[in-house]
Amino acid sequence: MSIYSRFCRETVGKNGSLESIDIFYPENFNFGYDVVDELAATEPDSRAIVWCSAEGEEHTFSFADVSRESSRAANALVHAGIRRGDRVIVALKRHYEYWFTAVALHKIGAIMVPVTHMLTEDDLLYRINAAEVSAVICTPQNGVPQRVQEAVRRSGRSVMLWSVQKGAEGFMNLTEAMRCEKDTFERMPTLAHDPMVIYFTSGTTGEPKGVIHDFSYPLAHIVTAKYWQRAEEGGLHFTVAETGWAKASWGKIYGQWLVGSAVMVYDFDSFDPRKLAEVINRYGVTSFCAPPTIYRYLVRKGVPATRSLRHAATAGEFLSPDVFHSFTEATGLALMEGYGQTETTLLMANFAGAVPRDGSMGKPSPLYQVELRLADGSPAPVGEIGEIVVVPKDGETPIGVFKGYLGSDELYEKVWSGGVYHTGDAAWMDGDGYFWFHGRFDDIIKSGGFRIGPHEVENILLEHKAVLECSVVGVPDELRGQAIKAIVVLAPGYQASHELELELREFCNSRLADYKWVRIIEFVDELPKTISGKVRRAVLRER
Repeated sequence: MSIYSRFCRETVGKNGSLESIDIFYPENFNFGYDVVDELAATEPDSRAIVWCSAEGEEHTFSFADVSRESSRAANALVHAGIRRGDRVIVALKRHYEYWFTAVALHKIGAIMVPVTHMLTEDDLLYRINAAEVSAVICTPQNGVPQRVQEAVRRSGRSVMLWSVQKGAEGFMNLTEAMRCEKDTFERMPTLAHDPMVIYFTSGTTGEPKGVIHDFSYPLAHIVTAKYWQRAEEGGLHFTVAETGWAKASWGKIYGQWLVGSAVMVYDFDSFDPRKLAEVINRYGVTSFCAPPTIYRYLVRKGVPATRSLRHAATAGEFLSPDVFHSFTEATGLALMEGYGQTETTLLMANFAGAVPRDGSMGKPSPLYQVELRLADGSPAPVGEIGEIVVVPKDGETPIGVFKGYLGSDELYEKVWSGGVYHTGDAAWMDGDGYFWFHGRFDDIIKSGGFRIGPHEVENILLEHKAVLECSVVGVPDELRGQAIKAIVVLAPGYQASHELELELREFCNSRLADYKWVRIIEFVDELPKTISGKVRRAVLRER
């Protein structure tokens, strides 16, 4: 039986659907000791990681391997001076050293601050200062050590610098240091409610916010892995995400190991849909999760056949129905959409045992009480747009929901006003209890007295073969208050022209109610995006 059952009681319906779940844990719960080391003791040879690189290198690590290597890393870091509560930036791409490092930091009780290797020098400087970091552990690739070193110099802080694999000037080599350390690590005192990880948000509307999760956070991902992604005991789960983002916590370590699944890791820089399918087939991936962008490219290039895959999930952006249907037709697999934030774990999804509705976020997770509220705090009626909020059960912050914003108690109190957590996301619910995303409240367009979610229009535009990417915003209009403007990136082989503009407007508007009509189209070479790839609508509105 998977180790997750030690930490929860669940009620499952006849069709395999999760009806209720209660999670419990000791006061000193620590994923490094109570999951990784325990699995190493009880199932030492079970696969934990199947790793390969674009260059053809490959490794398989058991739980015994992860336990030993994380202990070596913990010893090396402690001997260098890292202590419980220290904040450590980790920028390790998809290198397998990430898993050793993450578990090592958990064992020490240090706070991991994962970041993407794509950060600029200024991005790094902001995070180093905001988190007041004690150390940085980074990849030796892509010029990251040089940017880190200069950012640290500009910060004026005393920061330990580590690289993995090969050395970098001015950096200690963690890989070398681990070779000289013991492969056991005596348990250090930590508490379940100590801060464990800080993720920085994408910063679509302002400076990135540091989101703090505690040591109980991994347990909330039991639902994520088992009932949404359908990771299986003895299976191999593949989430396409870099380790600098919260999606890595959702799909590349915690919930998957808790339910007994190994994680597939493909270390690459340039995305190739055919190579992705090759990895899935070669290693026998059983469950897969990726953002809609990945599925969109897979569909555009022609979805290659996969033999082992049994489940597919998606989240992070709006998934247009044409992509949903094309993928299902090609593979026979329904795409199970889900919804959550960096501040939370999975709040709702098309869960196991349910018939998915394409375009819907699904139904709330039994782990949370999720509601739609109007501006006055009252429940939103069926079919009416409201804000998604999380209501605490028994007055306590639910497990998996963040414990604070780094350095901003005021902002934390603001999002918890009225005794509920305000997501800032708008949605509506149909008569069967399925939720449908409408957009961020900041992004909603108010035209002619109507409120229009940009995704409603983008969804239609993306069905046209000339449209590779698009974003829809409201711009000032004397008659309507706001007019709908579409900013379009054309697919290869298409050129911007007045004729194509008219064609796209006709294509889109003929499928929309007249109050949602696109009035303006602008062709651009690329959309302004955050480092995580999310469109910065605020920039589009301003310009």
